Amino acid sequence: MKIIVSGASGLIGTALVADQMAAGHEVVRLVRAHRPETSGVACWNPEAGELDPCILDKADAMVHLSGENIAQGRWSAARKARIRDSRVKSTECVVQALLHAANPPKTFLCASAIGFYGSRGDERLTETSGPGTGFLAEVCQAWETATHPASDRGIRVVNLRFGMVLSGAGGALRAMLPAFRLGMGGIVGNGRQYMSWIAIDDLVAAIRLLLHNESLSGPVNIVSPHPVANSAFTKTLGRILHRPAIIPVPAFAIRLALGEMADALLLSSQRVEPARLLGAGFAFQYPDLEAALKQCLA
Repeated sequence: MKIIVSGASGLIGTALVADQMAAGHEVVRLVRAHRPETSGVACWNPEAGELDPCILDKADAMVHLSGENIAQGRWSAARKARIRDSRVKSTECVVQALLHAANPPKTFLCASAIGFYGSRGDERLTETSGPGTGFLAEVCQAWETATHPASDRGIRVVNLRFGMVLSGAGGALRAMLPAFRLGMGGIVGNGRQYMSWIAIDDLVAAIRLLLHNESLSGPVNIVSPHPVANSAFTKTLGRILHRPAIIPVPAFAIRLALGEMADALLLSSQRVEPARLLGAGFAFQYPDLEAALKQCLA
């Protein structure tokens, strides 16, 4: 296959590109540089809405993973606008290129997130569950809506609703490790909020399935079948690191430090199930948290 990938230098993109190239596929990485210096690289400017449709011509699939990191810094009005635009406007840019390509890819996989569901307590959430409320839910809805013109044109669109990605190479887990290794980890808030997670190896394998399984389209939850409460996550990580994890972080302190981002990222509860992946026969290599964390930290 010939696969075009945006966001190829990010945590997910790096792992996906390596996996697909190892499998013998041709991968073209979209970059923001003015002139590509190596093969397998093409330029675009999502901020200006510029992506040459010829880049997508005769490719088999487009995987769109671009988006500004939502966890870097407090959410000012300007930062929230950048978070939204980096997802919605970049997707609109890709879709316009798909629509104008002479021979566009038949498959378009576009990142989204389980933030679509908002904070829902212990409610079990599948792809048929409705959207939630709040900034991230609104962003995810607009993000997915931006892909609709492509599906209307007959391109198979899959909205990848990612949960928290566990990887030793970066992301949320790497950010947690310094405190936990010092024995300063602990539950966040009341610890009852559900965390829906997935090991990076399972995430890449799920994308591999979705690239080839033409029967799947629309939203797909990319999460482990076993979400856990924050208290259970904390105890498991502390046990694996052989460190106490008993210092709680009160909700008011998190809100004071992070503002709106605290409720959206650390205190929200999303008990999400990968119903469509399981229905397609996907076999998770790391369905349970302890095994996933041990593999990430090996």
